[in-house]
Amino acid sequence: MEPARKREVVEDLLAFSKGEAFYNKIGRVWKRGYHLHGPPGTGKSTMIAAMANLLGYDVYDLELTAVKDNTELKKLLIATSSRAVIVIEDIDCSVDLTGQRVKKREKEKENENNQVLHRMRMKENETKSSKITLSGLLNFIDGLGLLVEERESLFSRPTMWRTSKGFKVLANNYVGMEWHELFPRIERLLGEVEMTPADVAENLMPRSLAGDAEE
Repeated sequence: MEPARKREVVEDLLAFSKGEAFYNKIGRVWKRGYHLHGPPGTGKSTMIAAMANLLGYDVYDLELTAVKDNTELKKLLIATSSRAVIVIEDIDCSVDLTGQRVKKREKEKENENNQVLHRMRMKENETKSSKITLSGLLNFIDGLGLLVEERESLFSRPTMWRTSKGFKVLANNYVGMEWHELFPRIERLLGEVEMTPADVAENLMPRSLAGDAEE
């Protein structure tokens, strides 16, 4: 990993691990999400292990295709320790954006190797007996169906950014800033691009223990 990027990740993790008061102030569940993507062998699992080692957290590998339904999922998540990294691998092969099971893919990319193809087919077959919904998964991870102290979840979720005016509320909550000369420009740009509330909030999260609001 590039040294500068590695330093950014380390500072982000340390800021998160010491951020209980900050998360309470902004009214968010004390958790941090990372979306890791890339071909096999590029270091995703190694990075997860390094993150857990840095923070001293337990690691749980959640295989959604082996979980029967939302009730069983809730029981599994409640049984995890409070300081944990929960890894959800290949989430796009386990649930789709409507909460339905992903059917067999009609076409597989010709350049994928046989091992990856076999793994994907196995996951698709296993999902037939699973009744987990995307909403159920997100509710539990987000803390609506599961009370958590401090957890990381490694997956991504889409949502919609509906108004640029909400930026002022987020800026005040996250960095304690009611006004800045860049606010009008930021609000104008938010009306021109597709950006989710999660994207905005992510950029307002402190990147280091210093938490420089001006940055």
